[in-house]
Amino acid sequence: MKRLRVIVLTHADLVPPESIEGLSEKQVQPYKTEFAVADALRRMGHEVQVLGVSDDLLPIRRLVEGWRAHVVFNLLMEFRDVAAYQVHVVSYLELLGVPFTGCNPLGIALARDKALSKKILLHHRVPTPRFAVFPKGHRAQPRRALRYPLIVKSIDEEASLGISQASVVHDLTKLRERVAFVHDSVGSDAIAEEYIEGRELTVGVIGNDRLTTFPTWELHFEKLPEGSLPIATRRAKWDLAYQERVGIDTGPARGLDARLQQQIARLARRVYRELALSGYARLDLRLTAEGDLHVIEANASPDIADDEDFALSAKKAGLAYPRLLQRILNLALRYRPPWRS
Repeated sequence: MKRLRVIVLTHADLVPPESIEGLSEKQVQPYKTEFAVADALRRMGHEVQVLGVSDDLLPIRRLVEGWRAHVVFNLLMEFRDVAAYQVHVVSYLELLGVPFTGCNPLGIALARDKALSKKILLHHRVPTPRFAVFPKGHRAQPRRALRYPLIVKSIDEEASLGISQASVVHDLTKLRERVAFVHDSVGSDAIAEEYIEGRELTVGVIGNDRLTTFPTWELHFEKLPEGSLPIATRRAKWDLAYQERVGIDTGPARGLDARLQQQIARLARRVYRELALSGYARLDLRLTAEGDLHVIEANASPDIADDEDFALSAKKAGLAYPRLLQRILNLALRYRPPWRS
């Protein structure tokens, strides 16, 4: 394995220490992924510099050119605290001519915009819930084509930002309240889609041209309070105490027969290609009691900490964490953007 000079690019607030010895899980949680990646790359023998940025691109160029980096391991999810600017940082890396991990700019742009990605999927007859967009600054109006219940989200935020049990609404009054909440608290347009009752599944996909899908993963809810719905809320994803209290865990999807597993894998690869994704991504799906699959959304920048779903499903497929990170680096080096063609 060639020793590489790798820049781990992250937000300025998430630059990890070189050691987490003596720190609690809660203390490490904010920069868990950044530490896991940087630490593993160093242990693999690569030269690593972690670069934190927030509102200035010049440090990226200086380090890329001054250090003659082979590749950027991109973990930066926003710029100037705007999530939608993630794609512009990736475009900047491409303009600099440096290979970078993760998805290409077009794929990120398509996947981040939940409405645009759904339009593409519907055009290609991929099963996905019907939806409506409610722009910021406008009151939600009735949409006769949609059937309640609906789930209301930010149109472009990730990590379940703004999603709670109250996100599922059953009438126009609650729809308007939740749309206003997204507008005011998250600061983005809102999207409301028909809520699909069923199991919460995810599928990891890796590759540029030749795609590999990892085993289907599931968000398990063991002790949800009465009246609560099994959805990936902000608390369900990130509140460790809440997860323990209500029995939320993730693991291999249970009881899927071989035919259904193959169907899920084919659907995941199809969505990956239709949305022009590359590097690696995670697809979120719902499986109804009748066995129908619905694609909820694609995440072009999934969490790849060593104890998160993407890495755990890769491990289940026989790809240990160091090998997973090396595969991601290799895909970055092999990707052919226009400047390398």
